[in-house]
Amino acid sequence: MNSQYRKSLPGTALDYFDTREAVDAIAPGAYAKLPYTSRVLAEQLVRRCDPAMLTDSLKQLIERKRDLDFPWYPARVVCHDILGQTALVDLAGLRDAIAEQGGDPSKVNPVVPTQLIVDHSLAVEFGGFDPDAFEKNRAVEERRNEDRFHFIEWTKTAFKNVDVIPAGNGIMHQINLEKMSPVIQARGGVAFPDTCVGTDSHTPHVDALGVIAIGVGGLEAETVMLGRASMMRLPDIVGVKLTGKRQPGITATDIVLALTEFLRKEKVVGAYVEFFGEGADSLSIGDRATISNMCPEYGATAAMFYIDQQTIEYLTLTGREPEQVALVENYAKTTGLWGDALVTAEYERVLQFDLSTVARNMAGPSNPHRRLPTSALAERGIADEAKLEAGKAEEADGLMPDGAVIIAAITSCTNTSNPRNVVAAGLVAKKANELGLVRKPWVKTSFAPGSKVAKLYLEEAGLLPELEKLGFGIVAYACTTCNGMSGALDPAIQQEIIDRDLYATAVLSGNRNFDGRIHPYAKQAFLASPPLVVAYAIAGTVRFDIEQDVLGHDQAGNPITLKDLWPSDEEIDAIVAASVKPEQFKQIYIPMFDLGAVKEAESPLYDWRPMSTYIRRPPYWEGALAGERTLKGMRPLAVLPDNITTDHLSPSNAILADSAAGEYLAKMGLPEEDFNSYATHRGDHLTAQRATFANPQLVNEMAVVDGEVKKGSLARVEPEGKVMRMWEAIETYMDRKQPLIIIAGADYGQGSSRDWAAKGVRLAGVESIVAEGFERIHRTNLIGMGVLPLEFKPGTTRKTLGIDGTETFDVIGERKPRADLTLVIRRTNGEAIKVPVTCRLDTAEEVSIYEAGGVLQRFAQDFLEASSEKAVG
Repeated sequence: MNSQYRKSLPGTALDYFDTREAVDAIAPGAYAKLPYTSRVLAEQLVRRCDPAMLTDSLKQLIERKRDLDFPWYPARVVCHDILGQTALVDLAGLRDAIAEQGGDPSKVNPVVPTQLIVDHSLAVEFGGFDPDAFEKNRAVEERRNEDRFHFIEWTKTAFKNVDVIPAGNGIMHQINLEKMSPVIQARGGVAFPDTCVGTDSHTPHVDALGVIAIGVGGLEAETVMLGRASMMRLPDIVGVKLTGKRQPGITATDIVLALTEFLRKEKVVGAYVEFFGEGADSLSIGDRATISNMCPEYGATAAMFYIDQQTIEYLTLTGREPEQVALVENYAKTTGLWGDALVTAEYERVLQFDLSTVARNMAGPSNPHRRLPTSALAERGIADEAKLEAGKAEEADGLMPDGAVIIAAITSCTNTSNPRNVVAAGLVAKKANELGLVRKPWVKTSFAPGSKVAKLYLEEAGLLPELEKLGFGIVAYACTTCNGMSGALDPAIQQEIIDRDLYATAVLSGNRNFDGRIHPYAKQAFLASPPLVVAYAIAGTVRFDIEQDVLGHDQAGNPITLKDLWPSDEEIDAIVAASVKPEQFKQIYIPMFDLGAVKEAESPLYDWRPMSTYIRRPPYWEGALAGERTLKGMRPLAVLPDNITTDHLSPSNAILADSAAGEYLAKMGLPEEDFNSYATHRGDHLTAQRATFANPQLVNEMAVVDGEVKKGSLARVEPEGKVMRMWEAIETYMDRKQPLIIIAGADYGQGSSRDWAAKGVRLAGVESIVAEGFERIHRTNLIGMGVLPLEFKPGTTRKTLGIDGTETFDVIGERKPRADLTLVIRRTNGEAIKVPVTCRLDTAEEVSIYEAGGVLQRFAQDFLEASSEKAVG
């Protein structure tokens, strides 16, 4: 500890570390030039870093250098139940392995406070038009997930430093924003900035409060949980100056969809983005949270706002204690984290975005950064006039129209943590009810806020009954549709979609609309603000100009369009001001976090249930993973295009009966109605392996049938050249003990921070992935599973090399951080080509983890060595 910088925080009994003094001692005046992110990173270096490393580490921040790894110690870890549970399954398996090798399993615990919120397990089997939907959906959730919840309950009693918020309470990011983050921590008599990593790519939601919070895979979270520093290099910190003010009638959703398109084009992938300027000052924390939440959609690692008066007002509104609110303001102003102190910050790159240019927007189809202005629906071919007329005829015949909206969901913390968005939806519903409009009968509507507080302020405003009348009753406090947990369709509607091969769609207020994610029968999906979701439920089709076309007629026969339903900003703001109160947050969160005393588990080892399809001892010390990775003679499992997402690699949605996982679950005795989602089965590798590349929208360029690439979960086994289902191909190669490789295009692994996107390919025998580029979280997950990520040099691609999947591959060279290695491509004609590639083990820590075989293997080796040294000592 660098105690010379420890000082008393004025007006408190706490100390703090004077980072300004430490930085300015190296370079006078340098602290004032540091961006917000660098100031927070510098503080934890001054507080936690080995004194021998401190000066060199701080120089990286001061001089904007990126040639030295320095440690980052996040203050806490937050998890949802899917990745949090799988991380804890890994730790339980690690305990078994430690015990078998003579170690003490009870010593394997998270050393960093870990909060697990059960929010990813609920499917909307009952829509919002059913008054008992909430209770019915919860009952199904409890029945289907009994195995999982049994294990999660055990972790509360078996592991130290783990707190669990059970199902039915809200979404982790919204709870983090509204309650869990103190913004400024106070531990051991020292105040310091709150920081966290979370096992979900949308963890940056809480960046809106000035908290550095980034999404990581469960494997990286395990590293942090177990006390290893997260080694990093200075990230690319991009300043985004927000100017102007939004136009009337424009929501935070409209702004973030425009920003997502803009920032993707500006290539901020992997960067820490910092918003500033008068435009940023004008945004509420709810608005900022919507922008920070969609950080992974524009590819950034973090989306930071500074601490200012908006922060203080929000902390007060959400019921934080006055002493804590005062600490946040005092600390931020003392240490230069307050907004006014950031005007001197200097950025290597500054972008500018004018909020006044934002129009009403949607995004889609298929990508969240594919902005779709509602004014351009006709010219984009969405609101096609001919198809609209044909749709009217179909509807008159009692059929669903082309482009039918089969799911309209107000879902996701992206928007439901912003009261303005929720209230706007309620006001649109109220006006629609007054005018006699109804949802179309084929639209499955739902409302799943990320916090129970939403119900209280909507009741206060008299708007909840209005939403319920239109079919948007509360179905859950969970991620639901945004996570692909949209539940079953009415069987008659589903059959009509199948029989007519109908182009059916979903409209949701979430953050992801990748193909195949929202529902297997929704061919495409569109992101929209909550009030627009309500409008589309009434329209019933995306073949509709939502700005111009007639939604219905009033009692006098006058046409009703969107402008007749849309509330004014003044109306929205007045209701938010009158209806959202601190007492509501206290009413919800005080009992939720009163966890009480927890009885310790009888055994530190979990009693695995042999017939469980949810929780199974992980196989990381046996089978293929126990063998040597030779990186020789590898055959391609897949040759893939650009923009392969983790949804392609490991889908999260419903398991269908004719899938490999569905067939396995049927053999295990599960009824089809309880197959649940791929996501919920990720604690059982035998089920989760069968989800590898199971997305029906996958394009594997090796899967050529009759001269054309066939879309689906398909692979081609070589050298036979036989195309078959992906899982059968994986089984064939596993039986042969054939090492595999994946060849891919740009932006490989974008999307959710999904462990099984890395675990699945590694268990299949994949030793390396060569791509034009990797998304950050997925790259670290691959390393955490012992898979080597390699990057083609600029200008080199699978196409320039003419790779068709008949080749075998070797990798040669010494593996060092970002070293040049050689990819040897051996063709069937005997030709061998040597291609230079970049080793994407970016740090010495990553090399260490890879060489050990993965995160858990690295920890086990270190743990046993340390135990042995203590015993000898």
